[in-house]
Formats: sequence, structure tokens, C-alpha cells
Amino acid sequence: MGTILFWSYDPSVPSFRHRLAHLVPWLEARGWRCRVERAPRSRYVVRFVERRRELAETSLLVLAKVRLGVGERRLVRRLVRAVAFDVDDAMFVRQPRRPGEAPDTSWLRRRKFAATCRASDLVIAGNEFLAAAARPSARRVEVVPTPVELAAYPEVPPEARAARTVVWIGRPENLVYLAPLRPVFAGLAERFSGFRLRVVCSRFPDWPEVPVERVPWSAEREVVDVATAGAGIMPLSDDDWSRGKCAFKLLQYMAGGLPTVASAVGENREVTVEGETGFLVRGPEEWSRRLGELLAAPGLGARLGAAGRERVRRLYDRRVIAPRAAELLDGLAAEAAEGGRT
Repeated sequence: MGTILFWSYDPSVPSFRHRLAHLVPWLEARGWRCRVERAPRSRYVVRFVERRRELAETSLLVLAKVRLGVGERRLVRRLVRAVAFDVDDAMFVRQPRRPGEAPDTSWLRRRKFAATCRASDLVIAGNEFLAAAARPSARRVEVVPTPVELAAYPEVPPEARAARTVVWIGRPENLVYLAPLRPVFAGLAERFSGFRLRVVCSRFPDWPEVPVERVPWSAEREVVDVATAGAGIMPLSDDDWSRGKCAFKLLQYMAGGLPTVASAVGENREVTVEGETGFLVRGPEEWSRRLGELLAAPGLGARLGAAGRERVRRLYDRRVIAPRAAELLDGLAAEAAEGGRT
């Protein structure tokens, strides 16, 4: 049929693995040749000119969080039959250095984001906030949540869980969101014997007053490290960078059958059903109260966790979302292959 080319700055990062990598077998089963390449990070314009023959033979170029330089938009439209832009972060701003600070809203970042949307036949956004940011420049926008593979998460019996262990999983640059809760964790450690904060990461906070369980992240272990805890947390600051996040941590916790406590920001509010799958909180007092309730009543956590797992099964499981995402790319590539540019 033709070729679908995926460009990612790093195909090993979670966003590519969870949003796009699993679509390759689906698309190849439909007859497409799929290639995943590491995109050049700079050398704007030249990077497309050097690959013009390859791109001319490509039915669809999928940009996985790869922004176009301002001068590349028209060139891409001439070289490539069809372009899809997949985005699951607020790429038009820079992450604040500290929670509570305003994100860097440089005009260049916004201009590159808009240029990439204009050059694309389809923008696939991880949430509605990102979709709204893309719509003024994009011809077509579809919201596709980041899925979680529910089948990879075993149903862990209550006796196999560390009931008073609260887990956080994430990249080291996001540890800044844990820091404001340090006094909350210290207070919980005083109130509840056996309390642990399990941090699954490549770096760890050094807080003498908080019992931190340091768990180095690994693809092979992350499911067990999440599913054997008692509750999962996702603290965020309230800003445009955080509103662009797709709440994947919460989906991991829910797939593992954990109750969740999360900042009432952005996609967290869509994923969480308040009082049914977990709690949405604002400020240290609510963090302390809700986590305390879960630590004091394991039965409450078990009920919320079971409801969360069922919500993932219905709405966020890869088996539910992958066919839709694959259909979008398959349809766009087929139109381009049959009739030139879409």
C-alpha cells in the first residue's frame, strides 16, 4: 500500500511508547510499511531537503511531538503527501522551574506549534486543552487519550498490597511537584505507623523526616511497583503546562486497582470520578485529609481502586483506544496514497 513514517526525537520516551509504538503492528496488519526514525533535532529545513526523496515516497509522516521550524511549513507541504501531528504536552510553553511560577510563553514556541498545526492534515491531541490550543491553526483536530495496557496489570489481592504505601511514578524533572507536599508526607508518617512514600524514578528526594522507598524505574518492574502500593498520587501546579498533561500516571494507578489522589487540574479532573475512583484536591490540607482517609480505611481504597480499574477498562484501555487511533492514521494515509496530497 505505502509507507507510514514516524518521526520522534526519542522513540524510547513514554509518550511515544504509549501513544504510537503499539499502533505499528495494527497498521502493518493493514498492509502499511511502517518505519520509526529518530528525528533530527535541529538543522531546520536542511533535515527535510536531505530526505526529500524518502519523504516523497511516504504516504504519511507522523510527527510525534516534533515541532516544525517556522521556515519549514511550506516545504513540508510540498514534499510530504500527508502529515499527522501527535501531541500530548503543552509544547507551546516551557515547564516552570518551580510549581506556582508562570510557564515561559515565548512567542517562538507558540509560533512553531502553530506552524506545525498548519502544516498538518490531522492533529491528534491527548486532551481537550491541547486540542483547543491547536484548533485555531489546524484544519482537523481529534482528541485521543493516552491509553494504558490494562492486561499488563494483574489484579492484586489486598493482602499482597502495601496498604500504607503511597506511590508516585514519573520522570525526574517532575519531582518538583512532590516537593510542596513534603510537610504532608512528614505528617502522615507521624500519624500512621508503616507509612511509606514509594518513588519510582531515576532520582529520589532526600527527606530525612519522610520514609521514602526508592525504586529505580524499569519497564519490566513498573507494573508491579505500582500495583502493589496502597494508593497513587499525581500532584500538579495549576498552569498551562500542567493543563497539557494527559494524566497517564492516574491511568497507571487505576489500571493497577489503586485509589488515586490528584490535584484538581486539567485532565486529572476528566480521568478521576470524585469519590468514586479517587479524590481531587486543592492545597496541603486536602492532600493530608484525603490521604489520611485512605490510609485509615483500606476498605475504602479497595472500593475506589476497583471502580478505577473498571473505568480504565471501559474508556482508557489500549484495546479501546488503539483501534480508533489506528483508524485515523490508516484513513489519512489511504487518502494520501490514492489521491496525492489530502
